[in-house]
Amino acid sequence: MNYRVGQIIEAQITGIKPYGAFVSVDENISGLIHISELSDGFVRDVESFVKMGEKVKLKVLEVDEQSHQLRLSLKAVQMNSRKSRPRMKPMIKLKEKIGFASLKAQLNDWVKEAQKENKHD
Repeated sequence: MNYRVGQIIEAQITGIKPYGAFVSVDENISGLIHISELSDGFVRDVESFVKMGEKVKLKVLEVDEQSHQLRLSLKAVQMNSRKSRPRMKPMIKLKEKIGFASLKAQLNDWVKEAQKENKHD
């Protein structure tokens, strides 16, 4: 078998089940993309990530020489492409510290106003 762990390959989706997607790598090699290897996030529906007949780039996670099958990952390839994208500029930090100090400064005035209102009622 000419495949090794870590290699990026292209394969065609040949079957979709609730637990993952089956692929054909070449005429002798098949593989499985387990549902946990489709995305970093929660995957409710495998078909929201891959479609029958679609060709996808995958990373080889495991090679079984005897059965001629591969364990594959879609999310590993997507994570690599995300790392190569330019990062967004960091958000501007506020110069002032925001906290309870502004409330503390007003608290005595608010208490006095409330006491005046209660005397009038």
